[in-house]
This record gives sequence, structure tokens and C-alpha cells, in this order.
Amino acid sequence: MSLRSFLSDVVYSAYGRRLIQQAKGRHPRHIAIMLDGNRRWAREAGFTDVADGHRAGAKKIADFLSWCNEADVEVVTMWLLSTDNLGRAAEELSPLLKIITDVTDELAAPHTPWRLRIVGALDLLPPEVAKALSAAAERTEGRSGMEVNVAVGYGGRQEIADAVRKLLLQHADEGTSIRELAKILDVDHISEHMYTSGQPDPDLIIRTSGEQRLSGFLLWQSAHSEFWFTEAYWPAFRRVDFLRAMRDYAWRHRRFGS
Repeated sequence: MSLRSFLSDVVYSAYGRRLIQQAKGRHPRHIAIMLDGNRRWAREAGFTDVADGHRAGAKKIADFLSWCNEADVEVVTMWLLSTDNLGRAAEELSPLLKIITDVTDELAAPHTPWRLRIVGALDLLPPEVAKALSAAAERTEGRSGMEVNVAVGYGGRQEIADAVRKLLLQHADEGTSIRELAKILDVDHISEHMYTSGQPDPDLIIRTSGEQRLSGFLLWQSAHSEFWFTEAYWPAFRRVDFLRAMRDYAWRHRRFGS
């Protein structure tokens, strides 16, 4: 190791410890993250195949989850593929789906502590992909570790439409009329049918790559979320970036509309 690299590591480590100290006192229970910028990272790194960016991004996921685990986060939601992404060309989409399936299998491996939940419209995915993702999640049932939502084929509007559809079907089976349902319907009824039902709403939503918009991510659940944006592409996202997000969250005063 060169002297420059050694000094860089020392400074980086010291800065990380300072960020940890500054973030003490309050941490998010639920972090949601938009893993954005894989393709742009690949192009700027000189790769001709954007799938190399997705592969690099997939390798970053285990690190991110370990950082969240160290910070006592209870739930993590990672957006890996949107419903809009399903319209990409087959030569890009097929490798991407394979990468997502592989990384989900890795997260479900016996030596990992995570409890996986697949959130998204699985019926929009190729059947073999949907089956593999569901099987991976099933293998983690009963674990006591951090809950990890893997958002694949996910769209916020699609989720709300699916929730309302499930609600209507449930009450139709129970014999409730539309007029009767209209009298009792409230926010909690719909929340019970969202993909993330039973979990706290995200306290902090992170988006990488410099984009500053939700793009339909967790539209229902993000009413009181804090947002943190970074210029870093997802494959280049570092622990120090994560710690900055945690520090900024700890410094914010959340009013929840009051």
C-alpha cells in the first residue's frame, strides 16, 4: 500500500467515525432506496454492456444491507426493477432479470439473516422469474433478521390499484355491497392490502445517481418520509455516503404534517 493510499484510508476512517457520532440519537426504522445509475456508471466506466453496471450494482447490495444492519434498521426496501423497466429491450431486460434472480438467491442463502419479501406485480414478470423470486423469499421465512423488501416489477400506481382490487374482492367474497363498503372505507383499509402491509412506512428514502424525483416509488407509504439524494451512481455508493444520509436524517426535525 502506498503512503497516499494509507493516508486516504486513515482520513476516510476518521471521517466515518465522526459521521457515526453525529448520527447518534435517532435512526430510521425503515430505509427505502432507489438503486439508480447502474447503466450510466457502466458507460462512464468504459463498459460496452450495461449489464456490467447491473452486476456491479448487485454486488453492492450485501454491503448496503450490512450497513443498515449495523445501524439497527429494521426494514429495508430496495427498488430493483420498475414496471416501466419491463418495457426495455429484451437484450437488456433478460440479463437484468437473471442478475436480480441471482442476487435474491444470494440474499436467501442459509448463512444470511435477512427475511425477504418480494414486493411488486409478480404476474407481470416471466413465470420462471416470479417463481424463483417467491421461492427465495419462502426460504427465509421464520428468520429473525432484518426484513428486506425486494421490489421487482414494482410501480407505486400499480401497487395502489392492486390494493384496491384486493380490497374489493375481499368484501365481495364477504357479501359487502359497494354502498356499504363506501360508508366504512378509510385509509387503513387500503393500507392493509399494500405490498408492505404490516410494516412501518419508510422513514428515509434514498435515491442515488443525482435524480431528485420519486418516479412512483412507494407513493402511498412516503407521505411523511424524509428524502436524501446523492450524485453517486449506485455501484459507486460508499459507506460514507450511507453515513451522511444517516447523519442528515438524525439532524432533521420531523413534524408529520403538524
